[in-house]
Amino acid sequence: MSQKQSKSAGKQLLHLVFGGELTDLDAVQFKDLDKLDIVGIYPNYAEAEKAWKSAAQRSVDNAQMRYFVVHMHRLMEPEPHPDEDDE
Repeated sequence: MSQKQSKSAGKQLLHLVFGGELTDLDAVQFKDLDKLDIVGIYPNYAEAEKAWKSAAQRSVDNAQMRYFVVHMHRLMEPEPHPDEDDE
């Protein structure tokens, strides 16, 4: 089983981790959409959070670089899932 595959028999709760350089620290608007860093898609929040922390740490010297975790499963199925333990 690969690192990105779910280790549980439950439903995958997909999360996207991405980041980019912001135009302003007070808004979420990216300087260059062509330079967004798509870190990956993960089967649960815990794995996405690890990837987010790693990516954020790599860019710690750039104050305008921000990384985000997007709860893709919430966009795909807006109803709450009973196995969801992400926050």
